[in-house]
Formats: sequence, structure tokens, C-alpha cells
Amino acid sequence: MPDDMSDDFFDPEDGGSPAGTAGPLAYTIPDEAAGQRLDKALAAGLPDLSRSRVQALLEQGCVRGDGRTITDPSLRVKPGQTFEVQVPGAETAEPVPQDIPIDVVYEDADVLVIDKPAGLVVHPAAGNPDGTLVNALLAHCGDSLSGIGGVKRPGIVHRLDKDTSGLMVVAKNDRAHHGLSEQFSDRTLSRTYMALVWGVPNPTQGRIEGNIGRSSADRKKMAVVTGGGKHAATKYRVLKSFGMAASLVECVLETGRTHQIRVHLTHIGHPLVGDPLYGRGRSGRPGGKFASLLPEPVRSGLVGFSRQALHAAALTFRHPVSGEIVTFRSPIPADIHELIVTLETV
Repeated sequence: MPDDMSDDFFDPEDGGSPAGTAGPLAYTIPDEAAGQRLDKALAAGLPDLSRSRVQALLEQGCVRGDGRTITDPSLRVKPGQTFEVQVPGAETAEPVPQDIPIDVVYEDADVLVIDKPAGLVVHPAAGNPDGTLVNALLAHCGDSLSGIGGVKRPGIVHRLDKDTSGLMVVAKNDRAHHGLSEQFSDRTLSRTYMALVWGVPNPTQGRIEGNIGRSSADRKKMAVVTGGGKHAATKYRVLKSFGMAASLVECVLETGRTHQIRVHLTHIGHPLVGDPLYGRGRSGRPGGKFASLLPEPVRSGLVGFSRQALHAAALTFRHPVSGEIVTFRSPIPADIHELIVTLETV
């Protein structure tokens, strides 16, 4: 498998240290980092650890330097100092089956295609130990899921963000998992999304290309970066515009990076309606200048939308066992459809 995560592949960037690994990690402060705070210096030098993760490890007494345990994140570092970070091993607790309804679009002995609702987390992680799609799949499929995804991600080949709705394919055995992973890797599997965005992209169709990595300004966010990151490309075309205030955009992923569609559309100045992380634009207000083009109560409806207006609408792949090319489609969900109907009244 190529971990986004997605826009929706599982991406190590999404969750810090890879599952099952543990420290210690050693880092020597370079000359250019002299005088920096310890938490900032370690986060920059150990890219698998976010700054908040470093701060938590300091608080837990997991960082040593100069022969002693260090807990102060604001400690100013000196060139040549070496710090050792002990990263606790990943939890091995297995998720339990839970009777959570899932919308099964297609199922056979090898694969399962589901239409994930917004609000459902794909796999257990910090803050979401259960109540996830994985828990639902374990109840639905029993022991038949592929184990390649690991203890906490059985059957999961790719993922969608919690508040992104739409189609996902799940592997029910290892052969299917290998076959689907190869298609993600060689980009022969096609995924099409519908996004309701602020403003109208110009030109109305094109290709957004730009490496995606952690934002230097906010470690919780991804961004298009000029140095480092991972190659990312998204094709888009405007399907319908609502004046100059908003538009319905079709996006086809060429790659699968963390928050890819959300980041790329924000990068060209047209963030998703309802996006809590990327949707405020340069003004700091949801919708920015585009929201001001709408009358009330239409403006309030879009500004107050409770999730990013992004839906995985189509999925095409070669069946990993039969070899048949299969395509599945999912209609735009009711909440986004209601926004579109409201916009059409303007």
C-alpha cells in the first residue's frame, strides 16, 4: 500500500510513528537550530513526530539529554546537544465487533464496497478507540477480513476522512488486499469526488500539482510545500457554478495524499464549504469574500455547514480475483444536495 490519508490513502504522516515501532530516537541539534525551543527543534528533526506529540512525550518523561530526563518543552537548545526520545510501542489491543449499520453497495467472497456516511471514523486511533468502520466490518464479516492492514485496520486498503462521505473498497482476504494495493500503487484504480467549494475556479477545468507535506505554520494541517513533501496531483472540472459565490467541482485523484483534495483546492483559493481545517481562507472567516456574495439565509446555511462538503462519488477498479473491471457510483448525499438546492434559489 502506498497513508492519508486521503486525500484518503492510509499515510504514516497522519498518525506519527508507524504502528508497532518504538524508540529510542536520537537527534543531535544542528548549528542552525541554536536557541530554538526543544519541542520545536525535535519536531523539525524527527519528522515522524508532531510538535504536540513531542510535548506529550516530554511531559511523560520520555526525553533525555545531557544525562538527565527533560520535561521542559521551552528549553533552549545548543548546537551539538544530543537528545534521546523513547517512543512507546503502539497499543496492540484488537478492535471488537460492534453492530454498527453500514451501507453495503456490493459484496462477494473477496471484496466489499461500502458507502460510508459522514461522521464515521474508518479505523481505531487516538480519541476513537471504537465505534469505527473497522468495528462494523468485524461484526459484518467476522474473521474473513484481510489481516494485511494490521491489528487495528483489518481489510482496510484506503480510507476516507471522518467527515468525508462516499465509496470505499475493503479487502476480505489477503489476495484481494494485494491486488487492490497494487492498483492504488500503479494508479489504475480510479476515484472521483464531488466537492462543493467557495468561489469558481478559473480555469473551470485543469490539473493541480504540488507536493503535499506538513504545514510549517500548523502541524495539524497539510499544505502544498516548496521543499520536501510527497508528489500530489488532482484533476478537476467545474460542473455547476452558483454566481461567483460557490461551485460544484468534480475531482479525480491521480495520487492519494493526506487531505489531498482539501489542500489542493485551498491552494488555488477555493476551499471546501464547511471545511473546519482549511475553509476559512485568508480573511479568517468561513467562505471569506465569497460568503459575502450570498444573501441570508443562504450564506448562513453554507457558513454553518457541519462538515467538509466532499463526497467520494465513483470508484472503478479491476476485481483483484476475477479481473473484471467494475464501477460503482454513489449519489450526492442529502446534506450536500440540500445546500445545492438552496444555492440554486439565489
